[in-house]
Amino acid sequence: MKIVNLKCAVIGKSPVVRIVTDEGISGYGQAETWKHYLKPHILTFRDALIGEDPTLVERVMLKIRQRGGFKPWGAAVSAIEMALWDVAGKAASLPVHKLLGGKVRDKVRVYNGSIRFPLDGYRPEDYAADMRRMMALPEGFTIIKQPIGFHSPMKREVPDFYYGEPNRSPYHGALDRGPVTEKGLKHLVECVAAMKEVTGNEVGLALDCGPGWMLNDAIRLAHLLEPYNLLWIEDTLSGDYTPWVNAGVYRELTRMSRVPIHTGEQIYLRQNFKELVETNAVHVIGPDPADVGGIAELKWIAEYADLHGITIAPHGTANGLLGLAALIQVCATLPNNFIAFEYTTADPDWWSDIVEGLPDPIVRNGMIDVLDRPGMGVEIIPERAKEYLFDDDQDFFD
Repeated sequence: MKIVNLKCAVIGKSPVVRIVTDEGISGYGQAETWKHYLKPHILTFRDALIGEDPTLVERVMLKIRQRGGFKPWGAAVSAIEMALWDVAGKAASLPVHKLLGGKVRDKVRVYNGSIRFPLDGYRPEDYAADMRRMMALPEGFTIIKQPIGFHSPMKREVPDFYYGEPNRSPYHGALDRGPVTEKGLKHLVECVAAMKEVTGNEVGLALDCGPGWMLNDAIRLAHLLEPYNLLWIEDTLSGDYTPWVNAGVYRELTRMSRVPIHTGEQIYLRQNFKELVETNAVHVIGPDPADVGGIAELKWIAEYADLHGITIAPHGTANGLLGLAALIQVCATLPNNFIAFEYTTADPDWWSDIVEGLPDPIVRNGMIDVLDRPGMGVEIIPERAKEYLFDDDQDFFD
């Protein structure tokens, strides 16, 4: 089997990769929503891939892996990697999880980090009401992650939350950063207390906090949050679109905190997790398969983290339904340090009409059944998807 073409189309808000083979099998991968600007970058890999055997995934990846980078640039390589695994699974008539060593669980736990409701404000009662809405969702999530502090409008909507100046960059992920006021810190903790009044011990609560915190403020925050038995506090110091790791500074926070410290969604490749893991600089890592270099890369990192007593809760907020299938496949194979992965939904909603293979409903009691169809377990329906293609992508399914 040989690769005869690499295609990329923007479908809705997402760049979608298609690897075409000489045996009529195609594999698909999806980058995170809104990364449409990556299409030209993805297509630069076409000449490197044509003629290669797509079932030799690692051999192919060795040709292109060095051309990725921290979020968002690793997404191009990651989407191709997932499309290769899709081809390999279909060619073998096996689900991808069997190619990765086989599933160790029949259901995978997900946490809600993507189904959101507009907040009426950023007061404790607003967060409590929001938690009640999320707990009432039919998915029955057992873990909910709430954006708060620097990872939410709280940093600007709550007067005098911090001493810094707002970042005027138009790009998502631009750092608002600075020392937090006593008032701001007290307000955030009161919001967490209000949410825990709602969740009790029925639903696990995690916080997406930044990045943006100074180290001393993050230490103070962690100490103040100790009574609330949180699953983790995420990306306080760096994260999301920050193109560095800051492992040494994270270690200072982690050694002072009884609340689990989490980071990693922006990091590309295992090498950039090395110091975080080997120095136990965090308690929880959250690589995203659509940014870290793919699903095999994520599995390697998870196993290495397990050897060091670190748990894993992979990121995946906006990876779409193809990304959801990839997360299901790889997370079914992870060691027992796996907590849950971040549930990702159809965006726009019509994506649910153009993809088949997912269970209905997808999530029951916070869990998803592992897909056992060949490849990633799902398929785009070309006849339905064509109506959503832009003019310059009309030959995507040809």
